[in-house]
Formats: sequence, C-alpha cells, structure tokens
Amino acid sequence: MAFWLASKRQGQASDWIMRFDPRFWTVNFPRPMMATVVSTGPDTLRVDASFLRKGDLGGLIWASVDTLDHPLLAYRTDRNYAHTSLRFRWRSGGVLPLDAVYGPTLTIEGRDENGDARTWYVRLWNYAEGTSEDAEITLDFADLEAGFSLPGKTVWPGDIDRMFISFAPPGYDGSADPLDAEAEGWIEMTGITTDGARAMLETGDVMVPPHGLALATGFDDQGVQTPARLLRNIRQLGYRGSVILYVGMSHYFRLVHDAGAYLAGQSTDPLNTPARAWHQAFFAECKAMGFSPVASLSYEVLDQHCPNAWKQRDGLGNPAQTGWDPPSTLLSPANGDAMGWLQSVASAFTGLMIEAGAPVRFQVGEPWWWTFPDGRICLYDDAATTAFGGSPPAIPDMRASLDTAQTDLLDAAGALLAQSTADLVSAVRAAADPAPTEALALVFTPTLLAADMPELKRANLPLGWAAPAFDRLQVEDYDWLTAGADGLRRKSYTEVNTRLGYPPAEQDYLAGFVLDPADSGQWRLIDAGIDEALSRAPHEVAVWALPQIARDGYVRLPSAANSGADVMQAFDDVSYPLALGRDAMVTPEFSTSVAVTASGFERRNSLWSNARLRFDLGPGVRSEAEMGVLIAFYRARRGPARGFLLRDPTDFSSNGMTGTPTAFDQVLGTGDGLATEFALAKSYGDGEDPQARRITRPDFETILVSIDGAVQAGNWTFGDLGMIAFDDPPPEGSVVRAGFLFDVPVRFAEDQLEISGAAFAAGEAPSVPVVEIREAS
Repeated sequence: MAFWLASKRQGQASDWIMRFDPRFWTVNFPRPMMATVVSTGPDTLRVDASFLRKGDLGGLIWASVDTLDHPLLAYRTDRNYAHTSLRFRWRSGGVLPLDAVYGPTLTIEGRDENGDARTWYVRLWNYAEGTSEDAEITLDFADLEAGFSLPGKTVWPGDIDRMFISFAPPGYDGSADPLDAEAEGWIEMTGITTDGARAMLETGDVMVPPHGLALATGFDDQGVQTPARLLRNIRQLGYRGSVILYVGMSHYFRLVHDAGAYLAGQSTDPLNTPARAWHQAFFAECKAMGFSPVASLSYEVLDQHCPNAWKQRDGLGNPAQTGWDPPSTLLSPANGDAMGWLQSVASAFTGLMIEAGAPVRFQVGEPWWWTFPDGRICLYDDAATTAFGGSPPAIPDMRASLDTAQTDLLDAAGALLAQSTADLVSAVRAAADPAPTEALALVFTPTLLAADMPELKRANLPLGWAAPAFDRLQVEDYDWLTAGADGLRRKSYTEVNTRLGYPPAEQDYLAGFVLDPADSGQWRLIDAGIDEALSRAPHEVAVWALPQIARDGYVRLPSAANSGADVMQAFDDVSYPLALGRDAMVTPEFSTSVAVTASGFERRNSLWSNARLRFDLGPGVRSEAEMGVLIAFYRARRGPARGFLLRDPTDFSSNGMTGTPTAFDQVLGTGDGLATEFALAKSYGDGEDPQARRITRPDFETILVSIDGAVQAGNWTFGDLGMIAFDDPPPEGSVVRAGFLFDVPVRFAEDQLEISGAAFAAGEAPSVPVVEIREAS
C-alpha cells in the first residue's frame, strides 16, 4: 500500500483555531516532580501537579512553533503577538498563589526589536483582578511589562518563541531538599479568550480516510500533551479501532522519599494524581471518539525509582539495566512485593477504564528476564535465587552451549514468569468483575528468539503462555524488520505459532518504530511489513508509535478495499499469445534533461535510473487469424487497464542477451549475515557504475542460484516481483548470483486499437504500441 512522509502541508485542507486553544498547551517539569494538563472544555484547561522537593518548578507552556503535531495537522508558526491579547480566569490550590514572591510568572522567550535573544519575566499578579487564588487576568502583549512590580521593562512582542507559566509548591526555595511529604496542587484556566488582529492561527484539518490500522503510543513520551491533542492526530490520520497506550516506566507511579531516593511502591495508592487525571481523561475521550483503548503495563521501571530488592540481577549481582539514558530496570517476577505492586497498578488502571465506560482491555507488555548483549541473564536476585532452590546453576553466557541443569533452570524461570503474568491478568479480571476483560500479551521476537541465544525462549517465551493463557497475542519484530533480517522474522512467526498456538485471528501485529529521525527511510520497510502482516490475516495491525509518526510525517494511504472502491486486477499473469518475430519494434527510452549554457556547454541530468521499454507489436501480426487473436487479447485486457507478459526477442536472458542461463550470470548482492531476500537484477555495461535493471517477471523454471560459486538447491524460495528468499541468510561477505530467463511486464499504450482490414490485406502492418510497466525500483 502507498504511504507518504509529509514534511509540511502543500494545499491540503486547513482550518482555524484560537491562539492559546486549551488543547495545545503542554507541561514541563524536572524529575521526580510530575504534572499533566487536560483540556476540560473549549476554553478551559486543568493542570495537576505533584511536588516532592522544595525546588520543584513546573511550567505550563505555549509554543509559537508546533513541533508536536503531525505536519498535516500542525498550527502555523506565528511569533508576532503585537496585536494579541489573552484573557482568562485563574484558579488554583496547593501551589504558590499569584501574590507570592515566587508565585506564577509568565516567562517569555524570544528576541528584542534588535533581534537579540531575550527572556522576560512577567508577574501575573500585576495583571490580575481578584484574589491570589481566584482572579481574572488580562495580558495585552502590546503593553506588557516584565519585572516584579510595575512599571517594569517593556516586553517586545514581535518575535516570541514560547512562553510558560511557572508553578511551584508552598515552601519553594529552589533547593533539592525534599518536602516533608508529597504536595499536590492544581491550576484551572477557564474562559480562555484571545482577542486582536492575530487572535487566530491556521491549522491543518486533513482527514485521512480510514485505512484499517490501529495505533500505539506511550504516556512517557506524550503525557505532557493533552489527551484531546493526541486523539485529534490519531483520528484525523485515519487510525481506528484500538489505541494501545503504554502507560510507561517513569511517570505514572506515586513516589515517596526514602534515604535520598524517590521510590515507587511505598504508598497504598500506586498512581500519582496527575497521571490518574490524565489517563481518566484519555480513556474517556477514546470512548467518546469511538476508539477502544488498551492499557499496556510492562515490568520495566526507571532504575532510580525502583527499590533495590525488586530488581532482576545477573549472577554477579549487577542489576538489570537497559540501554536508555537514564536507564530503566526490570522487576523480578519472583519478588512478591514487586509483583503485588504491579498488580495494584494494573487494578488502578482497570478502575480508570471502567469509570470512563471503556471496555477493559489490558496488555502485559514485553515481560521477560533481562539478558545483557554479552549473554548474562538476570535470574539471580535474592527472591529468584530462593525460588529456584537457593543455589541455582550459573549461566554466565546464554550464547554458549548449556547443560541439562542450566536448561532446567531456564524452564523453571519461564514457568515462574508465566505464573506472574497469570497473576497480573487475574488481578485485572478481579478489579473489572463483573465486566469482561480482554487480556493481551506483547512479545518482542528479536529478543525472545535471539538467534545467538537459542535456549532463551525457555525463560522468555514460556509454554505457560500458550493459548488460551491470553485472549490474544501481540507480536512485534521491528529490530529485525528495519535491519532486513527477513529470514529470522519468518522463522519467528513459525516458532511463535508452533510454540504458543494462537491462530492468526487471535494475533495482532505491532509495526514500527523509527527511533532516530535520521533513519526515517525505515518507514518504507515498516510500511512493507504492514502489508506483509495484513496478508497473514491477523486480528489487527497497529503502528508503533504516534510520536515517531508525527515527527516524521508518516501517512498511511487507504487501499481501494478500505475506501469502498472496486479493486481492479492490475496485472494478468499471461503471455502475449503471438510470436513477435524480427519485425516487431523495440525501443528502450530514458528521461534526461539537457541544459545548454550560453557558451555551448551542456549540463545533463538523468531523471530515470532505469530504461523503460516500448514495443510496437503490429509488425508481428501475420494473418487474419492472428489479427483475431490480437483483438480478443486486447479486449480481455480492457485495453491499457491490465498488464501482461511479453518476451523481448532481443533481450530475455541473464546470460548476455539471449544465451542459456547459468547460476553465475548476475550478481544480486553481498550477504551481511542477516538479509535473506535478494532481488533478481541484470546489469548492462562494464565499469564501476553499470546500468542496473530489476527483473520482476522471471521464468521460474529457469532460475539458478549460487552463493560464492556454490549452486544452491532446496534452500530458497521464489517470491513476488523477482525476489529470492533464502531459508538462512547468506554468510557475511558472500556473493549471491543468479541466472534466469525473463519476460517484460507491459500494457497496451492506448485505449483504442485501430485496424484496417483493407490496409492489412494490402500488406500494411497495424500499429499496436505497448509500454513497459515499472513494478520495482
């Protein structure tokens, strides 16, 4: 299916929003503080905050440049506020009041009239009418003064990048000292009104037709935005069905100060108030917009907030730590306190879904025993050691051959992991009772079925997960997908299906993601992976994840099947029924722009990397009987509507132009130890830059394949559009070659076929032009 990476709007639909629309504010704060913002109405928003230190300072932010929405939906950049005013009612509690020394301050970042970077601090109390916790505030940006008291320094409103309103707890002193206890505060801005000549902002209003895909996102990445903003993007980009929300590993839990650290799991309420308010709004808005939310909870917790006893550890006592910065860690499935806390978290999110009127759908996200890249598996925390008999055998390297005692330990670890996930699902079902619950499990095959650790599946893909342990299995494989490790991917599908027994209709596929924006080209692989997944007829395919979709501008375009249009068969796998003979015309064409300078020199730009062929089949028609065959064939193709196969009499072999193929004719590529698929191709010309031609319609019976000179048989299959797929990836550095005969995919060039019987009888050949169909680059 087609897709597009949009960098900006280019004529697509747009609309207008009020500048300072409540949906488009964000929050920012230092860890371990927590804050969220929710748009509670067309002109209202609410901020909830949780403070743990005397120096915690949060900000409610409005940015002039929209870097968060998808490019087709973002609001237009406008840094000029000179003709704009903002008015709202401020109410607050649990934060410093407006009249306090460090009370709410509007910080404006931009440039002065000379273009020099400047920051202004506008005390909101100076522009308030009312009390310090309930006031009407009016800000006229053309007449705004910075400073603690008026008169102050005039703000230049013509070039503003962003502005944020600060909020801090009572007792704020700027230090890192802990508060005596967690302090909670809130802010409500109601009646938000913008006036003036620049009071409105143009915004994208593209509505991509539904394309049949669901979507995944995460609270850690996007919890600083309002739920309404996220769901606007999701819906208008064509996603429907499930919205899988990874609740994260760093921001949802309530923290308590303990001996210099801020730890999770030390309170009877596992969720902090800001996270609770945000998720309550998110689930409710999902329900209102027709989405079906899925709460995803993993065993992963930010390392600095995880009690030491809860962490998985390797045989040397090192805690399991991921490669994120700062690192996260993994909870031990053997630790009763850790698992009890995780169950309380799951129950709390279940309650929020029920309150929102949404169906209870819960995903256990990537539960596993952490394994370091050097093969150290983390089965040796105190609780696990006790569960495994007090002195489990050491497994220093999962990549090495293991003895029976070691594989028995892995089996025991898998059983313990499966029991922990079963207990987690049971906690969700108990919290939801009597409402039904859908339980899902997410497995990441590149880790669980790592090729260099063949026994790891005993611990991390346990048989205790076999159907019907979960209502549905969800599978993701993006590391292999983006690396081109298609052989490992195919094997993993087979192994997961065989080991756990979930049919395709009880599986979901999660596609993505692109971690680094410099790698946005990976969306081509991801989109192709989506198409491949759909061919396996899963229950649902979800794209992971919204932050990367918005950042890179990924747009999935709907197919004819999704749009309700008839699907036309674009190609008939049939050969042209007449022999061309020597009289048929063959014309290879390129597209080249040539610019001639005034001095007569040329600059040439080759627009096509490959030639396209044109043929005239008319001279090959030799009799009235053949004329009838041609007309019938033309009508069956609906003229140019359907393609067909044509054998070019001048060039149909990998060996020269018309020679007998051998397994060593054409180089298809060099093995990298991962890739298993190689496209058939033919090169023309010598030297370092020959012209390469993709061969998409080979004669299968003639294909011969070799690796480093050794002919291959029985270890490869032939795929669509001339793809050779090996069972195992060719070794790194090996040269893959092939030989074959091939046809050219073509179509009739015109919607009419003009044939004169009299002219034909007089010996004049009809003109029957056809043109090559370009099927692959």
